[in-house]
Amino acid sequence: MSSQLTPALVRAAHVRASDVHLSFGGRPVLAGVDLVAAAGDRVAVVGENGRGKTSLLRVLAGDLPADRGEVRRAGSIGVADQQLPLGPAATVGDLIDLELAAVREVLARLERATGALTDNRPGADDTYATALAEAEALDAWDADRRVEVSLAALNAVDDRTRPLGTLSVGQRHRVRLACLLGAGHAVLLLDEPTNHLDAGGLDHLTERLRAHPGVVVLVSHDRALLADVATTVVDLDPSSDGRPRVYGGGYTAYLDARRAERARWEALHDEQVAERQRLADDLSAAQNRLRDNWRPAKGHGKHSRATRAPGLVRAVHRRQEELSAHVVEVPPPPTRFAMPELPEHRGATPLRADGVTVAGRLARPIDLALDSGDRLVVTGPNGAGKSTLLSVLAGELAPTTGTVTRARAARIGRLGQESDPHGRRTAAELYDEQLARSGVTGPGLGELGLLDGYDRGRPVDELSVGARRRLDLALVLAARPHVVLLDEPTNHLSAALVDELTAALASTPAAVVIATHDRQLLRDTESWPRLAL
Repeated sequence: MSSQLTPALVRAAHVRASDVHLSFGGRPVLAGVDLVAAAGDRVAVVGENGRGKTSLLRVLAGDLPADRGEVRRAGSIGVADQQLPLGPAATVGDLIDLELAAVREVLARLERATGALTDNRPGADDTYATALAEAEALDAWDADRRVEVSLAALNAVDDRTRPLGTLSVGQRHRVRLACLLGAGHAVLLLDEPTNHLDAGGLDHLTERLRAHPGVVVLVSHDRALLADVATTVVDLDPSSDGRPRVYGGGYTAYLDARRAERARWEALHDEQVAERQRLADDLSAAQNRLRDNWRPAKGHGKHSRATRAPGLVRAVHRRQEELSAHVVEVPPPPTRFAMPELPEHRGATPLRADGVTVAGRLARPIDLALDSGDRLVVTGPNGAGKSTLLSVLAGELAPTTGTVTRARAARIGRLGQESDPHGRRTAAELYDEQLARSGVTGPGLGELGLLDGYDRGRPVDELSVGARRRLDLALVLAARPHVVLLDEPTNHLSAALVDELTAALASTPAAVVIATHDRQLLRDTESWPRLAL
């Protein structure tokens, strides 16, 4: 973004949300969200999948009305969500024009105001001054150049006549993001902007967001981006009192504070549960004493038994009242991801590739052998063939040259970048079908800690993008693969889940191959061997 962006933009940029509540179908999605962001603030919205991060962005953008609460905005708003606003017949130029519509209109107003000033029309001075200030606020004259710079930096298609339908999902995403970074909006609302970006694109995005003088509100699974740019974090995950949390000091400070709060939550919940159990044990003991005293030892008389009875009855009633009065007010903390134990393949090498290429997609011949416990990270820019290689290894794509050898009993599991359509079947049904098809036994879907009970029982086509991604991961693990192939596994997954998944992958007996651009994941797996395409 141009360094010429003016103080007018900086002063105008403002987003405020007060006690925002939102429900879908009677199910709470946002519960009391507070957010204040002024010029220079970069707010990261975090939380597990399905917690309402995308919904909050839509509320802030004015696209989705809140059930309760207040939202105020000042300054032009640019929104990058996960849906493209144009159909496949539209061109790259149409998308650029749409995203720069505010710039185009401001320049048109300035041109009309200039004509009015030249003609000495009444009020032309004020009209021209207003139009000029608007154009300066957006640095409108330089917008197209900024877009061109971002298109190049993001490795995006810059042919304005190219139909969007001929572009991949990643290419369309990069074109739109380049437009938003160049448009000069006072407020940027970005939903998963790092998806489909390579290392160079990530660096460019990080630089632009850090230099943006207005407001940025960001939803992203990219922990490195959050650490590099966020000044404030809004956490929508469940808390001990059910309300979202706002943390200052950046992403690292948020992680420290969140861990401390989680520890306090778990300790308080455990204390309350233990106290309730103690009261239940006291009640049981009192009831036992009452029962036993109605059957006294031989030699005790009825009078002794009767005189003790009222006191024992009162003790039982008192303990019943104490137990009823004790409510566990702190809800149980959310479950953590529990990866099933994957098998070790004994005997022959489970997966081997020799001289593998795919015409037009994977030019360099690839040789590799994967034994149980092996680790490999596949890196390279967009288009280098990372996804193609994983598809070939999984047996989903035939190589043009070379061979892939899989041991007879070896099970290969691949997590792709996109979810397959599953229609109206529920997540639990699909998982159980996968278990039956694989002929293995293992924990149920609920035991993995990936989907809550509500999502497990819903049709898959009603799940959020993040929830479908979690289901995809569960389906891969259900087959108990000997070799796990993960293509951009951090896409659409929360930071907490990615951390737990990374730790689990480091210790599994299965062989693991990861293709990723995620900078934090690359740092966390820096000891793993690399295959650079």
